[in-house]
Amino acid sequence: LFDGVYPFYPQQRKAFVFDVSTIIVIVVFLTFACSFLLIIPGIRGRARLYWTLRVLLSLLVGVVIVAVQFTGDWETGWVKANTSYKSFSRALVNADIGLHVGLAGLNVTLMGNPVNQVNETINYNEHFAWSFSANYDHSYSEGLQRGLPSPILYVAEKFTTQSPCNMHRQYRISSHYASATLWVAFCTWLISNMLFSMPVLVYGGYMMLVTGAFMIFSLLSFSTVRNSLVCPIQFGTAVLTTGYGGSFWLTLAIGLLCFVAGSTVVALHYFNLDLLKTFFDLHEDKAEEYQEVTEVYVNPHFVNKGL
Repeated sequence: LFDGVYPFYPQQRKAFVFDVSTIIVIVVFLTFACSFLLIIPGIRGRARLYWTLRVLLSLLVGVVIVAVQFTGDWETGWVKANTSYKSFSRALVNADIGLHVGLAGLNVTLMGNPVNQVNETINYNEHFAWSFSANYDHSYSEGLQRGLPSPILYVAEKFTTQSPCNMHRQYRISSHYASATLWVAFCTWLISNMLFSMPVLVYGGYMMLVTGAFMIFSLLSFSTVRNSLVCPIQFGTAVLTTGYGGSFWLTLAIGLLCFVAGSTVVALHYFNLDLLKTFFDLHEDKAEEYQEVTEVYVNPHFVNKGL
C-alpha cells in the first residue's frame, strides 16, 4: 500500500451508535405504543391516565432491554492526536480517534481535523464484531487487506486474539455474559406483564424486581473488564482512555426504575391494596364481583310456602 491510494470498501460502514437492528427494535416498540394510543380514547375516566402510565412505562423498559443489545456505546473514548495515516508513508495527520465498545463488537472512528488532509477525506468508522457468529480476527485481516488507516488498525489490533494484551478475551466474555443476562431480564419483563394482566399484582411486582436485578447483573458483568489490566492505547504522548457510555448509564437508570416500580407495587399490596387496585383498574371490577356474590335472590313462592 502506497501513499495516496484510497482504501477500498466493498460494503457500507456501520454507525457506532445506531444500526439497522437498533432501528428495527425501536420501530417495533413505537408501533406498539402508537397502537395503544389509538385505543386509549376508549378508556373512560381516571383509568385512562393509569393505563397510559403503565403501558408506556412497560414499553420503555422492554425497548431499552432489547435495544442496548445492539448499540455500540457501552464504553467510549476519544483522543486527539497527530499520527501517521498509512503504512509506508511519513505523512502525519491531525485527527480525532474514537473507540466505541458494544456487546457485539467495537467501532473505531477516525475523523480528521480538518476532514480534508493529504489529498484525502479522513472520515472513517469501522466495525469489528466478536459475537458468536463473527470472527474478530477475520474482520481484522480484512481490514489489513483493504488498507485501512494505521490508527484504526492499531486500535483494532489491541483486541485480536493474538495480541499480548488479552483484551479480546476479557471484553468478549464479559459482553456475552452481559448480553445473556439482559435476555433473561427481557424474559422476566414479559412474565411480569403477564402477571399484571392476570391479575396477580404482587407477583408482577416481584418479577419487576427480578427484572431490575438482572439488568444490574448485566452491568456488573460488563464492568468486570474495568477491574483487569488494560493495555494503553497511545498515539505519541496522547493516550486514548475510555469510560462508560450512554447505553451503560441508560441500562442502569432503567434497572433502578424497575426496582422502584416493583418495590412500589409490593409495598402497596401490603399497606394500601385499594390504591393498588385503583391504579390497575381493578377496584370497580372487584366491587361488582363482590356485589354479585353477596346479593341473594329470594323466591317469594318458597317464602310464602314456608310460612
